[in-house]
Amino acid sequence: MSRTVGIFVFDEIEVLDLGGPFEVFSVANRLAERAGTPPPFEVLTIAESPGAITARGGYRFLPSHDFSTAPPIDILIVPGGVVAHICARPGVIDWIARAHDGSMLTASICTGAFLLAKAGLLAGRKATTHWEDIDDLQRQYPDITVMRDQTWVDERDIVTSGGISAGIDMSLHLIRRLEGGELAEAVARQMEYDWRSDTSGTLSNEI
Repeated sequence: MSRTVGIFVFDEIEVLDLGGPFEVFSVANRLAERAGTPPPFEVLTIAESPGAITARGGYRFLPSHDFSTAPPIDILIVPGGVVAHICARPGVIDWIARAHDGSMLTASICTGAFLLAKAGLLAGRKATTHWEDIDDLQRQYPDITVMRDQTWVDERDIVTSGGISAGIDMSLHLIRRLEGGELAEAVARQMEYDWRSDTSGTLSNEI
């Protein structure tokens, strides 16, 4: 069964917050097809409106969808970057909340956790973010149990990760959780990524 992975994109997004998870899920598809099995994921990039996105550092790209054309999402990925301007957009926050309600799980990378918190998705949960932003997340949202020194935190239908490259570790964890450890290990090998799968995160006891 193929699952639709929708990665929310916006101006001033951190490039590797997008590129890391995109590559992990795309490589999983390539390896599955090489093995003669259907690709397990359909990976989309979704912006608020049509047009080019300018990421941090000036990198420009065109998303595959906007809010009006995006199909239903099984896995919502919310990267980080400069997010203050996004947190101030009620329409975006509402879309994140609604996309989460219709998904099987939602995951954030880095300061994407602030967008999930703004949408009310982290209240009463454990979560993490970039080490530089841990104190701000805890101060702004005291109802979140903010976890330090964790690459990712899995709370069943919500998964959060630390900054930038931590999104790769989290995405590999999601591959392992959804498709099995063999595929996750194969993806890490294909990407030549040193994945310490046994020590990098916090997993809910209820999974």
